[in-house]
Amino acid sequence: MSVRVERNFRFVPPAAIALLVAAAVMQFVLSATSPRPVARAADLGPPPTGAAFAWMKGFDPLPAAHLTTLHLQAFDNQPGISIPFRDLDYVRVREWLLTALRLDPATQYPLLMASQLYAQVPDPARQRIMLEFVFEQFALDPERRWPWLAHGAIMAKHRLQDLPLALRFAQEIAQKAKGAPAWARQMHIFLLEDLGEYETARILLGGLLASGTVTDSHERVLLIERLEHLKSVENSTGRTKP
Repeated sequence: MSVRVERNFRFVPPAAIALLVAAAVMQFVLSATSPRPVARAADLGPPPTGAAFAWMKGFDPLPAAHLTTLHLQAFDNQPGISIPFRDLDYVRVREWLLTALRLDPATQYPLLMASQLYAQVPDPARQRIMLEFVFEQFALDPERRWPWLAHGAIMAKHRLQDLPLALRFAQEIAQKAKGAPAWARQMHIFLLEDLGEYETARILLGGLLASGTVTDSHERVLLIERLEHLKSVENSTGRTKP
């Protein structure tokens, strides 16, 4: 039976104690002075392409698209690090969103991220990149993607103060998204009014009422009141032909 003999601390050589103290002090100094790890927006690499993209699409596009958006969304919120959206390369962000849509064209999440997440950054140039992305993708599936373009039209009007851009978006909804609700399909008429195009707005609104497509009585009353308002504005500004 072996007996364990513990040596008293005073028997430890002073040189060993000094070495341990020096190591502890050095570790503390290094921890205090070393810079914290920094994640940079440039670190966002390109999305999968070529063979990698083909493998993801062929394997199972639904979870592949979901993982793609999760990777993008998690990039700016890493453990202990937060990267402001305004520091991201929005051309690269657009590539990731487009890849997710190509993997699963039925998903709406990349368009939601573009219009209601990345487009909220207070940077007009970055906002326009996201809104143009939504506009391009709307044309591929208007009946299901119109809500994101409608949101883009509202943003273009109120955030960018760009009525022509808002009108372009709204006109696309009116022409291509026949299943969109009335307020979305009529948005372009009221934007024309905001632009001072009273006669054009009046003609379009009158044609809409005459077409019989507006069947809700409450909605018809509101539109008729709007039509009368447009006529009065035209009269007051002298734009109505005698």
